[in-house]
Amino acid sequence: MKNQKFPPFFPIFITGMLLAAFGWVGVAYIILMMDPELFPRWLFFFLIFLGLSGVALPLAAFLNRRFPSEPPAGEGVLIRQAVWAGIYGSLLVWLQQGRILNPALIIFLAVGFILIEILLRMGERARWKPKEPQND
Repeated sequence: MKNQKFPPFFPIFITGMLLAAFGWVGVAYIILMMDPELFPRWLFFFLIFLGLSGVALPLAAFLNRRFPSEPPAGEGVLIRQAVWAGIYGSLLVWLQQGRILNPALIIFLAVGFILIEILLRMGERARWKPKEPQND
């Protein structure tokens, strides 16, 4: 794990903050200015997804740098992990609006998403081949 190539943090941070700003400003606009009809409700879920994914993107990059793995997590893995966080949060908000969210369901969903990500990373690790050194 000596020569791991991580994606640069600054573009990830800027992308995450732009997503988060767009999502949370949109959520605030919907809550304050729109009536709770069908289109604004689905737009609300989409904007919560963007806001949570934007916040989770730099966090995922930091955690993958802090706890490195073989193969190193690339941009695709970071985006996938941020999307998982956005889906999880949006799903919790949706379930709460239906009044069916409880602590057991929160934990069950979190364990399920974490297990899916672990299995995806295990599949990447099984297919990963290190680069052969070139003898010139």
